[in-house]
Amino acid sequence: MPAQGKTRPRGRTALLIAAAALLGITGGTAVGYTIQAGRAPTPLPPLNQPALAYPAKPLPPGVVADHQVRTDGDLRKLLLPRPAGAREPEERWLREGWMGADEYAEDFVRPNGALAYQLELGIRRTAVTSWDTGADRSIVISLTQYRPGDSVGAVEHGDGLRADAADDAGGDGEAVKGSGNGRYYVLPVWQKAGYEDLYEARAYVHRGDVLVEIHIFDSKKISGADIRTLAERQLERL
Repeated sequence: MPAQGKTRPRGRTALLIAAAALLGITGGTAVGYTIQAGRAPTPLPPLNQPALAYPAKPLPPGVVADHQVRTDGDLRKLLLPRPAGAREPEERWLREGWMGADEYAEDFVRPNGALAYQLELGIRRTAVTSWDTGADRSIVISLTQYRPGDSVGAVEHGDGLRADAADDAGGDGEAVKGSGNGRYYVLPVWQKAGYEDLYEARAYVHRGDVLVEIHIFDSKKISGADIRTLAERQLERL
């Protein structure tokens, strides 16, 4: 089943993309990952299990780490921390913490279809972080975990998002080192008279039942190394 529409931005980014859509630049659909504004976080109930402990020493050669053990804890703790010097997001729709399935679906062009699709895939929970840095750069990272079942939600939804990004970027992007499935994309600049230039980069990668989504927005050019480094650092935490 294909992904149920691309994600839509809000705030300043929404204004720019909306104008672009009117010109046909975005093909009538908005792009970019955004978070619902004005809602308090809705944390899911805690897992009924004791605190998880991890070995301080590296695993012996030939032993594969059990990533499921790590991601069964508090997913928010696996998000990349804000770097030194980063600021609270200027855009009010960016926030920290948990995001419910309905909130996640509202960030798509067709929320009702997106919610039904996510429930079908077995969405379990989403944790998100964001920050501003430099003059105009905004970074948003989310981890979405899916329940086990016949459909591997993180894989299927990730494949759809990567296909959308490839269409918007005009190419298949580049591989995220060490992932086996992750790709990152630097999109063409969006330009319109009277508006700041808008640059965007995206990365999608899954590990086990967790899908990682990373977006960078800026008024200046974004290098592939910027989005790749974020993706690789986030992947190391899973």
